[in-house]
Amino acid sequence: MTTFHVTQEGPVNALALNKDFSQVAICGRNVFKVYTIEEDKFREVCNVRASKHLNVGFSCNDVSWSPTDDHYLATAATNGHVSVWNLTKMGKAMQEQDYQDHKRTVNKVNFHASEPNKLISGSQDGTMRYFDIRVKSAVAVFYSNTESVRDVQFSPHSPYAFSAVSDNGSVQLWDIRKPEKYQQQYTAHSGPVFACDWHPEVTWLATASRDRTIKVWDLTNKPTLEYTIHTIASIGHVKWRPQRKYHIASCALVIDCSINVWDVRRPYIPFAAFNEHRDIASGVQWRGDPDIFLSSGRDSTLYHHSFNNASRPAAKANPQGLAVNNNGEIIFARKIPPFQTSASSTSSMTTPTSLAKATVGLMRKISMTQAIDQFHHASSMLQHFSHVNEMANYESESILALSKNYVLSGRSISEMCEHNSVVAREFGKPHLSVVWKIIKTMYGEEFLQNSIHAGSSNREEVAHNNINMSNISSAVIQIESTINSHRETETDQNSKAASDTQAAQFSGGDDETENEDQVDNVGTYTGFPTYLNVRSGLPKGDFSFGENELDMELDSLNADFHNVYRSYNHADGSDWILPNEAFPIRHEIQDRSPPPEQFPNHHHSPDLHEDTQPIYQVEETSSTLISVSKIPKKSSWDPSSLVVETLKHHAILGDIQTAACVLIVLGDCRKFLKELDEATEEHWLLGYIEMLTSYKLWNNATQIIKLAWLPSVYQLNQQSTRINTNCGKCLKPLQRVGWLCDRCHSSKYALCSICNQVVKGLYVWCQGCSHGGHIAHMKQWVSTKKMCPTGCGHLCEYG
Repeated sequence: MTTFHVTQEGPVNALALNKDFSQVAICGRNVFKVYTIEEDKFREVCNVRASKHLNVGFSCNDVSWSPTDDHYLATAATNGHVSVWNLTKMGKAMQEQDYQDHKRTVNKVNFHASEPNKLISGSQDGTMRYFDIRVKSAVAVFYSNTESVRDVQFSPHSPYAFSAVSDNGSVQLWDIRKPEKYQQQYTAHSGPVFACDWHPEVTWLATASRDRTIKVWDLTNKPTLEYTIHTIASIGHVKWRPQRKYHIASCALVIDCSINVWDVRRPYIPFAAFNEHRDIASGVQWRGDPDIFLSSGRDSTLYHHSFNNASRPAAKANPQGLAVNNNGEIIFARKIPPFQTSASSTSSMTTPTSLAKATVGLMRKISMTQAIDQFHHASSMLQHFSHVNEMANYESESILALSKNYVLSGRSISEMCEHNSVVAREFGKPHLSVVWKIIKTMYGEEFLQNSIHAGSSNREEVAHNNINMSNISSAVIQIESTINSHRETETDQNSKAASDTQAAQFSGGDDETENEDQVDNVGTYTGFPTYLNVRSGLPKGDFSFGENELDMELDSLNADFHNVYRSYNHADGSDWILPNEAFPIRHEIQDRSPPPEQFPNHHHSPDLHEDTQPIYQVEETSSTLISVSKIPKKSSWDPSSLVVETLKHHAILGDIQTAACVLIVLGDCRKFLKELDEATEEHWLLGYIEMLTSYKLWNNATQIIKLAWLPSVYQLNQQSTRINTNCGKCLKPLQRVGWLCDRCHSSKYALCSICNQVVKGLYVWCQGCSHGGHIAHMKQWVSTKKMCPTGCGHLCEYG
């Protein structure tokens, strides 16, 4: 058999096969057809929608074919109608019955397995109705006392029993002879149950729910959960595979368009998967053969599937696993080949040739005695490695200490960085302390005011001037170091006066007030002119420092300084005045040096950037003082790339805590980290939250979620945040308040065992005897006593 399909005019909601599996009926909002199944195609034999005389303008939710009579079909509609169709008739007579007993949408309709005239339906109105198609109305009504009945199925093991599943997660077992009350009821799932199916061989009932599980219940006596299958989406339909006791097929309601066939003994990986549908599958029916089944879907298709075309997800699963805990322990699991066990029982001297022969023989035996689609439990080996590492314990303690003491909000960036730096240093992390110091320097309020959020262009110009001054200063710093190394300390008052006189003469005299600001900015005189004073004697006009010209100027100035120094050493101690001739720098630099990029090797001017041509405007203010009135601006240094690189470095080393905490502290400054994408930020935050959770730091993890700026992270605290406790008397969930039951109106089980008052706040109880009360009362009690305060005799523990 091959896989083939046929496309319809609209989505198909359900399908049903006749008793000999030769025909299939499909229904939907605009579809109601009957096909004959041929070798490689579907052949249409009846289109009920084509008749103009039939009132079939409503949508069909389900269809059922009588298992005893090929002539009868039943459909369930969204307007509450249950219709019975006779395929031997034509026109309006084809609709033999149109029951309107239900008040809301009918979800399911099902013929009795042995009684050709008996039919049952389940509806959104919470009732099930039992019909005899020879009678114009329902012969029995079953009230489920639930909001909605999603599925009803007659049991193949008893002619009088049927099951019903509801929106409240419960399963009810009924006897059609006793419509006044169900025989059994139990809660099967934590969410609405959408489908159920009886096993054809044993007394098993499979249920499928929105909680993404398929559960198999043994109903021989008391309902017992035998197997649970975990899926990736809510399950809407299930159907047992014939002649395969442990196999069941399922269809999802959302997300997953595949039809999966599960082995209930392997609950996480499908045994086989069929991926032909492009939208959600709406039904599955086996064609009496374990290798052939039909399916319908919301993609307006009807498929005929063969197991030969199935994919095997289990064959692609990785049989090996590795896990590491916080203490450095490792758990490693690997699959053991079947031949390894037999080979290990032989002599240790077994040769590779004999082992290969044994392997081939065993494989051949397996292939001949077992079917290819039979489930095999994989033999595996679990290995545990533990290593007592003091360093690992130290790291764990450091992570705990830093998590509890870091400040991540409520203060300025500078304050938080300073505090976290101190914390890191106190707990033995000096390198992290330096990181916080650097972050403070780069993104503190001072940085924001001077570099990013400057209020005026003048402030930016001053910052640029300071940068350029320091660059040129480094080019002539050698002159100052040479002079200072030979200068002797003058401690008497006369030397100090001589120094003041020289400084006044060098600066142009006391009358020189025009350029006081420039003199203050370029340096302070301390006995000899510093390199900033020397720079003020540069010639008038625009010029550029070339590769050789700067060296010539520096050599000339250096020689002049040494001459002055020698004259000063040979003085007789009288007041000494620096002559103007000591600075013969009145010559002009006529030739303009080419731009720096024309000189690839700047050995003598390392502080001049290749992308900047420093052109200076200078003017003469006196015979010895030249003031620099304009200094070219240079682009501010952007530290964002360095910060991103640092954070990534810490993340690679496993220090996800530092990366996440720095991002949170930066706050609005994160916008400057343009090289860091949101996916990486999300990865760091979720990793840190997972780390805090592993250390049971729930409050710290919640704080990180609250401070997160990414929707995928800060929405975590909006998921699964409510846990309802149950009333101790009637077991109803306490939804409105946690101490008063809405059903029995009892607050008995919310009383404190010590003060006998209702606990309306936090309640703590013993996991052994369930008695408890106010946290303060229970803590005080167990500090001195071990027995339960109610006198039940249980040794309670508080922790």
